[in-house]
Amino acid sequence: MKTENAWPSYTKKDEDQLNTLIEGYKDYLFKGKTEREGNDYIVALAKKHGYKDLDSLVKAEKKLKAGDKVYASNMGKTVAMFEIGSEDLEDGMNILGAHIDSPRLDVKQNPLYEDTDLAYFDTHYYGGIKKYQWVTLPLAIHGVVVKADGTKINVVIGEEDNDPVFCVTDILIHLADSQMTTPAGKAVKGEALDLLVGSRPIKFKKDEKDKSDAVSKNLLAILKKKYNFDEKDLLSAELEVVPAGKPRDMGIDSSMVIAYGQDDKVCAYTSLIAQLNVTKVKRTTCTLLCDKEEIGSVGATGMQSRFFENCVAEILALLGKTGDLPLRRCLKNSFMLSSDVSAGYDPLYADRFEKKNASLLGHGMVFNKFTGSRGKSGSNDANAEYIAKIRGIMEKDKVFYQTAELGKVDVGGGGTIAYILSLYDMEVIDCGVAVLNMHAPWEVTSKADIYETEKGYEAFLKNA
Repeated sequence: MKTENAWPSYTKKDEDQLNTLIEGYKDYLFKGKTEREGNDYIVALAKKHGYKDLDSLVKAEKKLKAGDKVYASNMGKTVAMFEIGSEDLEDGMNILGAHIDSPRLDVKQNPLYEDTDLAYFDTHYYGGIKKYQWVTLPLAIHGVVVKADGTKINVVIGEEDNDPVFCVTDILIHLADSQMTTPAGKAVKGEALDLLVGSRPIKFKKDEKDKSDAVSKNLLAILKKKYNFDEKDLLSAELEVVPAGKPRDMGIDSSMVIAYGQDDKVCAYTSLIAQLNVTKVKRTTCTLLCDKEEIGSVGATGMQSRFFENCVAEILALLGKTGDLPLRRCLKNSFMLSSDVSAGYDPLYADRFEKKNASLLGHGMVFNKFTGSRGKSGSNDANAEYIAKIRGIMEKDKVFYQTAELGKVDVGGGGTIAYILSLYDMEVIDCGVAVLNMHAPWEVTSKADIYETEKGYEAFLKNA
């Protein structure tokens, strides 16, 4: 059973809407490279569309009614958005859930060291990466430094045209005999992913006694002057190393986007836009954009935390419903699309895919009945009845869609937040955008798939 490419069907109106969506998406990708930056971008856009802070409403004991728009931010890294519907919230919500963290390098808490007049930041990689892909690239540093008195300093180095950038070095090909015969997974070690950050020593005064680590001392002096923090403040910093540069159109026909972090920001942004566009709803709509998915959805800002559950309980209380039972009923009766990417079919690596069950770029949004690995281990396996319901919604709104698996059986696999939400006994299925180069520093998506996915999310929020 073949699927159709979406591009030939587009009218001038479709192309105008697609281009508007893509330009907004590229802006979000550039300004929201980290989960903190993404959170700030999302909250600012939500406020422009009339969303009110849940914590403020709770403190003011403000009662909610149909049409009210509410958002909650968890530690500046996870966002939940709700529009209250006209139907009883106990009857459930229509939920879109994506994540805004992406694979990267994290700067360690005690990172700075020097060797032969070269200064480095020690790093620890975050999420599943091919370590060899991160060497010799122009890299930027994003994050926050929080001083002992609570002062928070935002740091972005490497994104402006006149900014310096950084890199992880690699051995020259002339001396790489042993590296070239080492399996790819071991050719670059995790502890070798250290960031080269400087080479210019400070000019010591003549009477200076300690003239060691001159390059490091020069760097610290620059950071002190520009950002007003000391080396000890790095103990309470969160600095992330990401590819430097803006998202770009890709291909002679400009049909694709190449950028860092499209897993899963492509689904986060399309979910966000769908949430903002769909208004005056019957069933309450919710878009949940969370952190830590790439390392198992753990921690206070991951999907396994109680943040989402607590938000729903607070909203129910502001609607006059307290106690555990209304919350349980609401979650059980909800429908969810776990908005996450799928592996796009790459003919250069055809042996990794089972072609008729692979997602093709340009053929629309992708539904994965299950993810996981081997014998569907670690997956949510959606019910046939729910898939049929979703099919009906997509076909009614003429959304291009396809179904897929994440590669051949026994070749690999992966997971999403779907299985966590399914623990509430709600119906959940994975769906999103096909991606080439997934988890690489630069990933590739089809503009048509982004457009169709946003349309599909809107259809789901309105009609599920």
